Amino acid sequence: MSNGRTLAATRNTGPETTSVVKDFLALIKIGIVNSNLVTTFTGMWLAFQFTSRHFLQELDVIFYTMLGAALIIGGSGAMNNFIDQDIDPIMKRTKARPTVTGRFKPNFVLTIALSFLIVGEILLFAASFAAGMWGLAGIFAYVVLYSMWSKRKHVSNTVVGSISGAIPPVIGFAAVEPALGLGALALFLIMFAWQPPHFYALAMKRTEEYRAAKIPMLPVVKGFKRTKYSMLFWILLLLPLPFLLPELGLGFLTLATALNLGWLILALKGFTTKDDMKWANKMFIYSLNHMTILFVAIIIFALFS
Repeated sequence: MSNGRTLAATRNTGPETTSVVKDFLALIKIGIVNSNLVTTFTGMWLAFQFTSRHFLQELDVIFYTMLGAALIIGGSGAMNNFIDQDIDPIMKRTKARPTVTGRFKPNFVLTIALSFLIVGEILLFAASFAAGMWGLAGIFAYVVLYSMWSKRKHVSNTVVGSISGAIPPVIGFAAVEPALGLGALALFLIMFAWQPPHFYALAMKRTEEYRAAKIPMLPVVKGFKRTKYSMLFWILLLLPLPFLLPELGLGFLTLATALNLGWLILALKGFTTKDDMKWANKMFIYSLNHMTILFVAIIIFALFS
């Protein structure tokens, strides 16, 4: 009988452990961590190429930067979950978060968030003073300016939130070249302009959820037509930005322009579509592929520039 209980306990440990890991990854918003690490590495890689320094001689900088960035992004995500405990149960997209289900208690979440932020900043400062300072700027922009201030009060919350999302590549660049330069500015502006149409597409898909949670997202406050014009504006703003990176060559500029024109054409189709939700989903998926292809292209073309 005792062996039976032991066997049963063993069988239950796997799913339980898996569930805890899954909840923990949801707490730190692992998807956002991963996507931002791509842009962080891109910034660092570009700085290595622009300064003619070999990355194999500075593996410690890469380690401090990537782990430090991962921790502050994950810590900021956990802090966002802590702040949004009251509204997350209302939205289908967020009601399964561990802060809503009760898997993780508020004090635990706060402890994890602060621990990640502190350790992450220590690592970034170990990479370079500039990287640490930009890390602090990113934390402040996401936790304070976005999560605590603009998200629930202003329709411009998406644009404010785009500041923090544009900082990771600057952190990566600053870890190698603290003086920054046009390359760092280009990456910041590209990421800044990319985010509003990306998140507006998501907001259109979740309009009624945001409305129920009283979050003043653009589609909720201004409607779909106004949102489409805003998406078009940001994509048009994105069009010339790759040309701030002429060092990457004609091949990169051609690819980046093709990606931007494809997004522009899709955005224009939004004004004649008969199914806004289907179109918004296409815009959202295109934006994800756009960012992935663009930043991988930057890494590749920088290697051969």
